[in-house]
Amino acid sequence: MKALIVDDEARVRKAVRLLVDWDAHGIDEILEAGSGNEAMGLIRQSKPGLVIMDMMMASGHGMELMEWISEFAGGIKFIVVSGHNDFDFVRSTVRHGGIDYILKPIDAEAINAAVHKAVTEWRNEERERADMQRQSMQLNEFKPVYGEKLFSSLIEDQSAAEASIRRLRHEGAIPAEADTVQLSLLQLDASDEQLLKRFGNDSELMHFAIINICNEFLAKDRIGIAFKYWGAPWEIILLTWESSCDIRKLAARINEGLLHTLQRRMHFGLGSAGRLPHSLPGQYAEAKSALARRNLLRSGGYVHSLDAGSEEAVERLGQLAFSSVREEWKMAVLSGNDGQISAAAEKWVGELGRVGIVTPEQLQHWTSAAMQFRAQLLRETLGAAAGEAETALEPSDRQNPPPFPGSYAFTLFAWRDWSYRFMTELARVIIERQAKDKRTIDDIVRYVEQRYMDDLSLLDIASAFFVSREYVSRKFKQEFGINFSDYLATYRIDKAKRLMQNPHLKIAQIAEMVGFRDVKYFSKVFKKQEGLSPKAYRSKLEV
Repeated sequence: MKALIVDDEARVRKAVRLLVDWDAHGIDEILEAGSGNEAMGLIRQSKPGLVIMDMMMASGHGMELMEWISEFAGGIKFIVVSGHNDFDFVRSTVRHGGIDYILKPIDAEAINAAVHKAVTEWRNEERERADMQRQSMQLNEFKPVYGEKLFSSLIEDQSAAEASIRRLRHEGAIPAEADTVQLSLLQLDASDEQLLKRFGNDSELMHFAIINICNEFLAKDRIGIAFKYWGAPWEIILLTWESSCDIRKLAARINEGLLHTLQRRMHFGLGSAGRLPHSLPGQYAEAKSALARRNLLRSGGYVHSLDAGSEEAVERLGQLAFSSVREEWKMAVLSGNDGQISAAAEKWVGELGRVGIVTPEQLQHWTSAAMQFRAQLLRETLGAAAGEAETALEPSDRQNPPPFPGSYAFTLFAWRDWSYRFMTELARVIIERQAKDKRTIDDIVRYVEQRYMDDLSLLDIASAFFVSREYVSRKFKQEFGINFSDYLATYRIDKAKRLMQNPHLKIAQIAEMVGFRDVKYFSKVFKKQEGLSPKAYRSKLEV
């Protein structure tokens, strides 16, 4: 904190310097002025928090200095030190907010008490000013966000629409006389990494800049307003309430502004004009559909609305559903052949080009359908291991995401390349998993062949190979067409048939040697498989 001593006598200024315990009051800089006029100049330049002044000076009367401080530097606290015990002087000091009026000769205790009071009041007021400034800054930051929330609620919360519109009219954001409105939806390209990079990868800053450009065209004539829509992260909504406004021409002018500033043009979807506020949800849905159904193969048009052509396009696209290529994609993936996969990817984008229309909505449906196709094929080929395979594909999905359906830089080649990589990765995971399963079942078979004479069960094998009983059972069925118990029984009977060629071994011995503890059960299983009893089979061998 700074203090200024104002007196035309140097000895008085020196006395004040010596009498006040500046450090105790937290005052670290002391200035001096020999007149009221000099003091005004120092106050403008250095902005002290405390002035200790004389009332009678040769150049610039103390009364004039007090009045000047009161009018132009009201935050300053001042103390009058005077040799005149004049009631008018005291009254003027009080009227202009002076802290104290101290008579010369100066008493150290009195002046320090006055300085303490002045510094305390100054610091309290500074805190209040800082708090008010901080609150003001927070309010200024909050107001745009609050405005966005109110505008967004007109679309997504009809129960609060009437209250929101009243508040927006009260704030002056929407004119009181505006009763009809037209909504336009500006959809940003979420895949435009170059544009985002220009804003330091700060999407909020990018939104702010684009909204400001839109509002330069809307706000100057008070024909509308642009705001960030809270319901979707990459959407900006424009509301226009001036009936004479040609929204297509306006969008063209905004695009010229965007091109000049950001070297980008952007797509606008239009809703049909309607009454405030209840038509806005319908207008938003209409504008969103118009953007979703725009033909990505047609360049040059940036303003889109739903019309008969849009409906016709939807019908034409319905004839080219993912189901038309599902079987071809399946055969390509299961073959694992790069040429077949490449041909399947090429064919479907060729079909899209032949139809002559591709929309973001259709690409979104295709992407979802492709993911469903993958999940189903994994279940068909890998069974319970499909979940593990889906997890194994996650790194590939992150490295090779599908192109953004609404990308402004749309090309069929990008979708062809994505579908090729999508099928290639799917084929790789299936083949690797099947190869791993084949190795596992081969190891299980060798394990059974080495221990067939033991009391083997599905649980024993599953535990030995850290798999489930269901997995073992399913794999035996897939590989051999029979369940595990039948496979084990067949293998044991085959071994028994070989042992029966030794006439010195009894049937009971042979049964135990191949894993049957009950000779009667062995005979039953043997007859079921061979069509005759063990004894009859051996008799046949002896003939």
